[in-house]
Amino acid sequence: MQRTRRLRRTPALRALAAETVIRKEGLVYPVFVRWGENVREEVPSMPGVYRYSVDRLAEVVDAVLAAGIGGVMLFGIPEHKDERGSGAYDENGIVPQAVRAIRAHCRARGREMVVIADICLCEYTSHGHCGVLEGGEVANDASLSLHAMSALAAVRAGADMVAPSSMMDGVVAAIRTALDDAGYPHVPIMAYSAKFASAFYGPFRDAADSAPQTGDRRGYQMDVRNGREALRELAIDEAEGADILMVKPALAYLDIVRAARERTLLPIAVYNVSGEYAMVKAAAAQGMIDERRIVEEILTAFFRAGADIVITYHALDWAKNGGNV
Repeated sequence: MQRTRRLRRTPALRALAAETVIRKEGLVYPVFVRWGENVREEVPSMPGVYRYSVDRLAEVVDAVLAAGIGGVMLFGIPEHKDERGSGAYDENGIVPQAVRAIRAHCRARGREMVVIADICLCEYTSHGHCGVLEGGEVANDASLSLHAMSALAAVRAGADMVAPSSMMDGVVAAIRTALDDAGYPHVPIMAYSAKFASAFYGPFRDAADSAPQTGDRRGYQMDVRNGREALRELAIDEAEGADILMVKPALAYLDIVRAARERTLLPIAVYNVSGEYAMVKAAAAQGMIDERRIVEEILTAFFRAGADIVITYHALDWAKNGGNV
């Protein structure tokens, strides 16, 4: 008889034979930065997640450093919005300010942390779309230079990596060219390559104040029914110069993650998005689940499917709990 239970008998044996390990260095914690002073406000739909003003960022940075998490991804909430999202590429905008503040704080501590800047216009446009509008439609090509300018503003402030999230065709190539021409060929791009038009994003739009004022994003984000198209998007971004490919959301799209892992040698990231996080928190608050074990299981699934990097709001909680079931 084959006895597969032999290696499950004790915790030590299970740990010895474990096939998948959650690496805390492979986790990225999203951070929302808003205009103002002395602000630390909880996002109503995302318990435990906060919006910080630049002067309060040290609190979350210290928590991330203490936890040994790989890095942070910054999302900006500006003081003013306009039709062209000019706050996204303002050299003194909210994200460049945040990057400089984090860099200064880490230097003072003698520590290093990866700082990734999300690159999109949706938080900065008065209409809430990810590109400029022409005739009521998002104008793809007219939006590319603005994304490139946004990436340059973040990198000049000290960002280690940029992550274009708008799903504009050609955005990776536009940013790669802009960075190279400006003397930043060493800065990597994490592309939101397969970003689906998902219902799981609701709480994020609450946190970032980025919901579209009219229409929706189905004209540029991916159709949730399409898997082959996702693989095409991943291949295009790789060809355009992306250094890391992302699948977003994560939990309902592990088939895409596995298929991507089998087709590329590039690192793969997944974004464990706001709706996925909020559902776990809501169920845990009602006593329906063991939150710690559920989070461990979910994170394990991402890495087991083939992800190398997991962007997740659970990162701090998981790391503080020691990462053990």
